[in-house]
Amino acid sequence: MKRLALVLGISLFATPVQADITHRIQSSVSLSVDGAGSVATRIPSSFAVSGSNVTLSTEPVLGTLTSGTALGYTPGEYSITTAGDAFSYSESYTEGDDVPTVLSTTVTSGVVPALPIFGSTTTTSGGVAGTLAGTIATDGALTITAGNSGTTAIGQVIQELTIK
Repeated sequence: MKRLALVLGISLFATPVQADITHRIQSSVSLSVDGAGSVATRIPSSFAVSGSNVTLSTEPVLGTLTSGTALGYTPGEYSITTAGDAFSYSESYTEGDDVPTVLSTTVTSGVVPALPIFGSTTTTSGGVAGTLAGTIATDGALTITAGNSGTTAIGQVIQELTIK
C-alpha cells in the first residue's frame, strides 16, 4: 500500500508542464515614387449683360469657335432709356478655351513632356527615385535610403513571442 501511494504521489508531482510557444517574425519594406498628374478642364465662352435704365440698340454678337482662332466678340450698343435718371450697366465676356488638336496626354519615361493649358489646370510634378532603396537583413536590421523629392520609404520589422 505504501508503495502504491508512493507511485501515485510521484506520478502526480512528476507531470510535465505543457505550454504552447509561438515565435513570429514579420518584416516589410514599401518604396513608392509619386507619379506626375494633370487635370485640365476647358472653360466655355460666356457673355453676360445687366443694367437698369438702359435699352439695347444693337445685340452683341459672339462668333463661332474654330480651332486655332479666337471666338470673336462684337459688343452690343445700348442707350439710356430715361435721360436724367440714374442708370447702371455691366457687361462681361470670357473667351473660352480652344479645341485642342491633340486630345490625349502622353507619358515618356515616366514624364509628361507637354501638359495641356486650359482655363482651369492643376498639375503635380512626379517624384524621382534617385537613391531610394530599402533592405532587411536576416538578423532584422533595417536599412532605408532616402530618394529624391516625391518619394516615400517605409520599413518595419515585427517580432512576436507568445507563450500560453
